Amino acid sequence: MNLCIFTGRLTASPELKVTPNGKNVCNFTLAVERRFKGADGKPVVDFVDFVAWEHNATFVCKWFDKGVKIAVTSEFQP
Repeated sequence: MNLCIFTGRLTASPELKVTPNGKNVCNFTLAVERRFKGADGKPVVDFVDFVAWEHNATFVCKWFDKGVKIAVTSEFQP
């Protein structure tokens, strides 16, 4: 099973776009803090990119803005 769960803050307000085929799509990035701190004492943060389609894209763009903390359940595709 390929299941990933990320909790983080949106780095920018998501924007809804429409493909030439008429499908809704939304790209967004989460800043996900790791459980440990770096050698300099600051939190280590990973920036993870996501793509939401159709209903999920509309939902993300309608309800979330920059800086909001959200959880995303996703399938990993490198």
